[in-house]
Amino acid sequence: MHQLFPTRFSGALRRSVLAASCALGLSLTAQAQQANTIIRLSPEDKARGFNGVQKNFFFTTGLGTTEGEYQNAGFFGQRLRPYLAGNEEALDNLNRYRRQKWLYLAERATFVGAVGLYSQQVLALDEKQQYFNGTQQVAAGVAIASLLSNIFISRNTNSHFQRAVEANNAALPAARTGSVQLRPSAVGLAASRTGRPMVALTWNLR
Repeated sequence: MHQLFPTRFSGALRRSVLAASCALGLSLTAQAQQANTIIRLSPEDKARGFNGVQKNFFFTTGLGTTEGEYQNAGFFGQRLRPYLAGNEEALDNLNRYRRQKWLYLAERATFVGAVGLYSQQVLALDEKQQYFNGTQQVAAGVAIASLLSNIFISRNTNSHFQRAVEANNAALPAARTGSVQLRPSAVGLAASRTGRPMVALTWNLR
């Protein structure tokens, strides 16, 4: 009876370690496959230049032969981030893109608020409409300044996203032709000489 409990405990412990090892192996495999992947922008997004439209990018890790292959990168490019894991230059450019998008949102909110304040002041007096009182002058000035700042904010926003993709793709040939690297490709189960189950990881040389 005293020997049964340690045996069961040992078996449960081995199963827990085995499950954790499998989960770790699968996680490593998924990350290795997701990162270090060639990323292609849609033709329209690839052609965006300075002062381009402020809308979401679409990208694919496939050949890009059909429109359905492309996925939305998200307003801040958050869906692209997992594919840039480990590439500091690419991530820095994506962080700059996210910063510019936050500035763009702040500018839009400021402009709408200024226009709303100006409109409210038009009918602030019951007896007549007013179009250029002191408050309206301030609101108009803020709206104009907001529009001018939008030009500078939007000028390079799209280029930061494009540079993130370019930095990711530029690093791939060097990784393949440089030093040898080990990357997990598959995970499975195998038996040891004593018959105990073991976790087996398959590695690829790159």
